[in-house]
Amino acid sequence: MSFVRLAGPRSQRLAQASVSAPKAVATSLRKFATTSANAAASQDVKAKQHYTTAEQRSRYTSNVCTAQALLANMAAMYACYHGPKGLRKIAAKVHAQTRLLALALSDLGLPADNAGEAFFDTLTIELPISVPAAKVHSEAAAARLNVRADSVTRVGVTLDETVTFEELLNVINAFARAAGKPELRHEDLLRLASGAGLDAAALETLSIGNAQGQQGPFARESDFLTQPVFNAHRSETDLLRYIHHLQSKDFSLVHGMIPLGSCTMKLNSTTSMSLLSDPRYNGIHPFAPAEQTKGYAELIAELESDLCKITGFPAVSLQPNSGAQGEFAGLSVIRAYLDANGQGHRDICLVPTSAHGTNPASAVMAGMRVVAVKSQADGNLDLADLREKAEKYKDSLAAFMVTYPSTHGVYEEGVREACELIHANGGQVYMDGANMQAQVGLTSPGVIGADVTHLNLHKTFSIPHGGGGPGVGPIGCAAHLAPYLPGHPLDSRAGGEKAIEAISAAPWGSASILTIAWAYIKMLGWQGLRKSSTVSLLSANYMAKRLAPHYKLRYVNGNGRCAHEFLLDLAEFGAHKITVSDVAKRLHDYGFHSPTCSWPISTGLLIEPTESESLAELDRFCDAMISIRGEIQDIADGKQGDDPTNNSLKNAPHPVECLSDGEWDRPYSRQLAVYPSQATRERKFWPSVGRLDDAHGDMNLICECGDVADYAFEESKKK
Repeated sequence: MSFVRLAGPRSQRLAQASVSAPKAVATSLRKFATTSANAAASQDVKAKQHYTTAEQRSRYTSNVCTAQALLANMAAMYACYHGPKGLRKIAAKVHAQTRLLALALSDLGLPADNAGEAFFDTLTIELPISVPAAKVHSEAAAARLNVRADSVTRVGVTLDETVTFEELLNVINAFARAAGKPELRHEDLLRLASGAGLDAAALETLSIGNAQGQQGPFARESDFLTQPVFNAHRSETDLLRYIHHLQSKDFSLVHGMIPLGSCTMKLNSTTSMSLLSDPRYNGIHPFAPAEQTKGYAELIAELESDLCKITGFPAVSLQPNSGAQGEFAGLSVIRAYLDANGQGHRDICLVPTSAHGTNPASAVMAGMRVVAVKSQADGNLDLADLREKAEKYKDSLAAFMVTYPSTHGVYEEGVREACELIHANGGQVYMDGANMQAQVGLTSPGVIGADVTHLNLHKTFSIPHGGGGPGVGPIGCAAHLAPYLPGHPLDSRAGGEKAIEAISAAPWGSASILTIAWAYIKMLGWQGLRKSSTVSLLSANYMAKRLAPHYKLRYVNGNGRCAHEFLLDLAEFGAHKITVSDVAKRLHDYGFHSPTCSWPISTGLLIEPTESESLAELDRFCDAMISIRGEIQDIADGKQGDDPTNNSLKNAPHPVECLSDGEWDRPYSRQLAVYPSQATRERKFWPSVGRLDDAHGDMNLICECGDVADYAFEESKKK
C-alpha cells in the first residue's frame, strides 16, 4: 500500500489515503480503520486512478487511532496468494477434518453438542460424568495438544489448516484414552473419511454443513474475490515481485526521515524485531496453559517492572492494544474507582482544546461528559480557565486529561499546579502519554502528579506503526487505582483484585510484539533511554533554530526552546495562495515524508525528528525546507509566473511521468520539478502519485476526532 500523509483544509474530509494497490485490497482495509471510513475514488493531475479511504468528522463513532494496517496487509496478501479457489480449498480441508473429528467422537460415545447443526471449524463436547474434562486435558497434554477448557464438563476443539492427519488422529485418541476406549489406527481414520465422503477429491465441492454432511442454511454460493489481483499471483516468485512493487511506492525509514510530529517515527531495530520471526515467541496461543508460558510470563513481568520505573507508578496493565484504547482503559479505571468509593455521580472530564482528538472521544466512550479547557495564546494551558471550571464542577468532576509535553511541543510549566488543582476538587488526572518520548529518563507522570497514563509502545518504545499499526497502549497507574486495572475472564493473573472487564481479547494484548519493546529497553538500559530523550530534544531544538529565520516558530517556552517536536506556522504564506498542503507535498520531491499537517493548528507543520536521525539527515531536511522557502519567495516575486495555481508547489509532488511529458507548460524547469537539490540527484525517491484532487478531502492519516468542543455537553457548548 502507498500511503501519502498530507493535509488540506480541516473543513474538508479529514483523512484520505492514496492507495496504489488495487481497489479490492484497498477496500479490504476499511474495516481496520475507524468505523466511519468509506472508500472513494480519486485521480491525480495525470488522470491516474487511485483509491482512497476517508472519514468525516460528523460520523465518528470510535476513538480508534492506531489501527492494524500491517496485519491487514498480511491478510490481504494471504488472499492474493491463495485466491478464491485456494481459500475455498483451505476452508474445505478445515471443515472436512472437523466433520471427521465429529464423526470419530460420536463413535466414541462423545457426540459434539453442535454436531447436528452447521459448523465450520469448532466443536464443543459435553462430557459424561464418567469422562472428566481434566482427564481429557491430561491426555491431550501428554500428546502435546491443548484443547479448550469450557467448564469442568465441557471442552472445545478448534482446527485450522495447519493440522495434519496425524495430529487429528492424536486429538481423537486423546479423547479415546480419556474415555477408556480403544485408540484409532491410521487406517481406521482413513476408512471413516472414505465412508463419509471426506477424501481429498471431495475438497473441491465440499459445502459447510453438519457432521452428516447436510448443508447449512448459510453456505456461500456466490463468487468472491473476483478481482484480477486475487487471481494473478500463483507462485511465490510472482507474489514476492508484486509485494516488492507495492513496497517500492512506500516511503519508509529506509529512504529517509519521517518527521511526523506526535508520531515518534523512530528506528525499529533489526535486533529487536528479530524475535517476531522466532517460533518460540510467535507460535504461542494467548490462552496456552500457564505452565507452558513461563518464559513469556517472565518477559511480561520484566517489561511491566521496567514500565513502572519509567512512569513512576507501582502498577501497569499491558492489555490495551492502542493509545486510544489505553485512554479508554485508564478512564474506565477512574470510573470504577469513583463508583467503588461512592463517587459514581462524578462524570465531568476536563479536556484542553489542544488535546489529541482521541481524548474527548475516549471520555465520551467511558461515559463522561466533556468540558473544554482553553489554551493561552502562547500554547500553554489556561490555568485560570482550568481553575474556574474545576471549581464550577467540583461536585461532579471525575477527570482531567492533559498531554505532557503539550501537543504544541512545549513543556507545560504549570502542569503540577494543574494536577494539584484537579485533586483539590475531587478529580483524577489522566496524562496522555503520546509525548513520553520527551519524558523517559528525565521526568515521569508519577513525578508530575498524574494518577494514570498510557504509553505508546509503538512510538516511544520502537514498535513499528507506519500506516497504522499494530499498536500497544499499556496504562500505568497510582496505587489507589491499581486494584481496578483490566482483568480477563480466562486468566486470573491479569488485572487487579477489583478489575474492570477486559478491554482487549487477550490478557496481555498483543503479547508477541511486546518482545520488541522489551528488547529496546534491555539494549538501551536506563542511561540509553535517558540519552534517547535528550538527543530527541537536542535534534528538535537544532532544527527549530536553523529554520527560525525562514519560518515562524509558533510555540516555545520562556527560553525560546521546544521539547521533542516543534510547530511551524505557515499562515503568512496564505497571501501568496500557498498552503500547508503545498509545502508538505513539495517535500516529497525533496525525498521526505510530510510532517504532521494542519494540527494542532490548521496552518501548522508539526515536526518531530526522534533520536534515530543523524545530524546529516537533520541538515538535509532543513536544507529542503529552506530551499522550499526560497521557492515561495520566487512565487511571491513573480519569478514563476502570474498564475497562483501553476507553480512548483501547487503542482507538487512531481512523479517520474513529468520527465516524459511532451509539452512542458509550467513556469519552472523540469530539473527544479524533480531534482530540486543536489541530494535528490544522488539519491531520489520518486513519488508514485501526482497531485490528487483535494476536493476528495485532505490527506492526513493521523486520527482526527474533531475539536474538543464537539464532544462537550450542551451547557459547555452554550458558554
